[in-house]
Amino acid sequence: MKKKKIGAVLYIALCFIFLYLPIVVTMIYSFNSSKSLTKFNSFSLRWYQNLFESSEIMQAVWVSVSIAVLATIISTVLGTLTSIGLSKNRKILKELILNVNNIPIMNPDIVTAIGLMILFSAFHLEKGYLTMLLAHIAFCTPYVITSVYPKVRTMDPNLANAAMDLGATPVQALTKVILPMLKEGIFAGVLLAFTMSFDDFVISYFVTGNGVSNISIVVYNMTKRTNPTINALSTIVILVLVITIVLVNAIPAIAKKRRRDKEELRIEEK
Repeated sequence: MKKKKIGAVLYIALCFIFLYLPIVVTMIYSFNSSKSLTKFNSFSLRWYQNLFESSEIMQAVWVSVSIAVLATIISTVLGTLTSIGLSKNRKILKELILNVNNIPIMNPDIVTAIGLMILFSAFHLEKGYLTMLLAHIAFCTPYVITSVYPKVRTMDPNLANAAMDLGATPVQALTKVILPMLKEGIFAGVLLAFTMSFDDFVISYFVTGNGVSNISIVVYNMTKRTNPTINALSTIVILVLVITIVLVNAIPAIAKKRRRDKEELRIEEK
């Protein structure tokens, strides 16, 4: 039994090493003074300086962040409202819409990319920032629906009616009763949509034009020649993601602890 436990631990350790060792190596070589990707000469911030001095990369960062934020906000609103609306529909229509919603998720990215490219060409939309934004909204919304709808199913459908019977307007019932109960699903949808948008390459590559590129496209173009600036850019992206994950997990825990402390203090005062 003990040998099985040791074997399982070793297997998990090897999996983590296989997954994270390349990331650690990338971060270490981002501080390499030379262009070599295999030999570390000396510590230097040369590639970080090149990164921030490159107008092309800074423009790509702006495009990636702005599109990710806009696509996340719009897809979250659309996905949340759709999920709430689905709960009021008939079972047959509900299942049909959910099955259609699953198609973009199961579809290979290349198929979605080609379909969107043909769609934009058919409508004579000039490829650029707008087409990339529309494409990101299109493929992020199904993920939001998938995250929010399970929470809608567990919610009591009579709560909104009860709130309106007590004098709340439909908007107040939505914002003060329904949305707070769906906040966990909405929050998961926001994180998933932002990650999918910020990380996307295939769809973005097919629907963009006029010199508009996000980080993924710039990194792809940089891989065609030896450029250690990729390591610096990757390190910053990794650190931002790690900090975001830590904050996402730490802030709710801290808020929960403060609420618990206040409740305990209130009980002691009584």
